Amino acid sequence: MRTPNLAPAKPGGLHVKKPCGQQAFLAFRSSPAYRDKNTLELNFFFMSNVAGKAYGMNVLTPMHPRNTWINRLVFMLGRINPAFLRGLLNLSIIHFARWFIIKRSDWPGLTPDQRPANDYMFFVSNFNGTWDQYIDSFSDGIPNGLDLFWYSSIGYPGSVPITPFKNYIRLNQVDCEYYYNATPASGQRDIKSALRVWAAIEYLQQIALSQSADQFALAYARVTQKIQHNLPSAGPAPIASTDTQTADRNRLRLTQEFYSRLQRGESPPA
Repeated sequence: MRTPNLAPAKPGGLHVKKPCGQQAFLAFRSSPAYRDKNTLELNFFFMSNVAGKAYGMNVLTPMHPRNTWINRLVFMLGRINPAFLRGLLNLSIIHFARWFIIKRSDWPGLTPDQRPANDYMFFVSNFNGTWDQYIDSFSDGIPNGLDLFWYSSIGYPGSVPITPFKNYIRLNQVDCEYYYNATPASGQRDIKSALRVWAAIEYLQQIALSQSADQFALAYARVTQKIQHNLPSAGPAPIASTDTQTADRNRLRLTQEFYSRLQRGESPPA
């Protein structure tokens, strides 16, 4: 993901302006390399955060440097006492979630006079389902934890009521230009089920040569009964929105155009 183009926004947060994809598209469309107007759309340059069942979220919120130590203390307590995050860990829709602090002096490629006035907290997460479902689950699951994690962030309205919290996340979210997921048709439960099936297969393989046919048949029946709830095949999630379809279509166009330009000896789109 390229460095986002950031500008101040209210309340005290960041507004993520769209990258210069539109200008790049218009420049490419006017060039001789543009052969077929149907191969690209303006949407092509604004990649979705969706890949199959998964959604990638990045949220960047400013914090007064004098208050950053509070979040460091909260993170330390969370590592010491994992029960603090039990409500989050029990949410099966979450693949991954991480909070970390970027000091104002740690931004790469900036001269001292370009450095921001605030430190920032970066929240990164991957999850199944829609954006609204995720925020609702977060707010319901660990409202007190969220209020601690974002306690020092400027303009944070609290996780309850939900509407101001959603507005705050939306205001400070940094969209992905490209989001890749190695298992787009599988959610967290699908992957855990596949691992259980794989472990069962390895177990049967280990005992196959040391047992008689009758013993192995009995062991096979016990194992398959144990993992029967893990055998359904993964597939597309129920349609809650058309984001996934749009993302797949745009990703396909991007890939086709990239390789077709390489085959013609031209530079890929910026």
